[in-house]
Amino acid sequence: MQMTHEQIMKALSNVQEPDLGSDIVSLNMVKDLHIDGDAVRFTLVLTTPACPMKDLMKNASINAIRLLVNKEAKVTVDFASNTSSVRKDNGAVLPKVKNIIAVVSGKGGVGKSTVAANLALALSKRGAAVGLMDADIYGPSVPIMFGVRGERPLMTQQGDKGMIVPLEKYGIKLMSIGLLVDEKDAVVWRGPMASSAIRQFVTDVVWGELDYLIIDMPPGTGDIHLTLMQLVPVTGVVVVTTPQDVALADAKKGIAMFGQAQIKVPIIGIVENMSYFTPVELPENKYYIFGRDGGKRLAEEYDIPFLGQIPIVQGIREGGDKGIPVMESDDKITRQAFEDFAGLTARSIAMRNANLEATRVIEVVA
Repeated sequence: MQMTHEQIMKALSNVQEPDLGSDIVSLNMVKDLHIDGDAVRFTLVLTTPACPMKDLMKNASINAIRLLVNKEAKVTVDFASNTSSVRKDNGAVLPKVKNIIAVVSGKGGVGKSTVAANLALALSKRGAAVGLMDADIYGPSVPIMFGVRGERPLMTQQGDKGMIVPLEKYGIKLMSIGLLVDEKDAVVWRGPMASSAIRQFVTDVVWGELDYLIIDMPPGTGDIHLTLMQLVPVTGVVVVTTPQDVALADAKKGIAMFGQAQIKVPIIGIVENMSYFTPVELPENKYYIFGRDGGKRLAEEYDIPFLGQIPIVQGIREGGDKGIPVMESDDKITRQAFEDFAGLTARSIAMRNANLEATRVIEVVA
């Protein structure tokens, strides 16, 4: 019996998109359906190329067609992505960037830059176009972590304006003040100068088309954070903490800042770094040096998604110093932790874009 378009679509209407709470047909995710005898082929359009649920939906789609239409069906599922973006601005700044994610911490020393760098890499490995902006003007770490110390970005002319071309490494577009200023020259700038540098990173860099621009913010809360949110519509914030109480107390300040009525930038989630120590020779052992599950409890307290726990291992420090991030290393344990974290982050961003109001540039009244 020849299968029909209607039969296939009816069967696929039983497949749920886990995050958005509706079926893939109602969400208009099924495209380019072709039927040739027992062969069925269609494209599943994902909300993000980094979708952690794509294999689940693929298997569910195949099972639905075989169970409800033809048990002999040979089903091929292709993937495409239409990264959801709900920007509510005129698109004058970063017009081709779909999601702008700020990675923040209430205090220094919690591994925020390591988390931002490996989040960018993990999203890229899932098929997304990703950029990494190092907005930590006073402590830029991207040049060291990506092994591009001493390199300088090129310039290009766009109309009558000179523009900076970001460096590319491991498939990521990179920009940092450390690529423009000699590392021997300490960056001793007042707030307005630092804010001006961030403005230039946003307006004078050729970022091109990106699914995600990850921004490594300075620790704490201050001028640079406000400057960024007044310049671009930040999709959401990832808060990095460690398990101990002093870090959690500072993380709460960051959460409070972005929750203020005049700012109101969504918190994508909390990730707990340095959660436990695992020796290379004892990969099954976990030693909770800084306490246990502090980030998870903080997420529960504020009803914010918990994005995962990243272990502390010697390889992270060694790789960072050598310019080889964990996602490019042989450290399977930590790499898997970052992959899981990136998957949950992509999922949380998709849910944020589906369920919350459009992203906007904030207006802060002095």
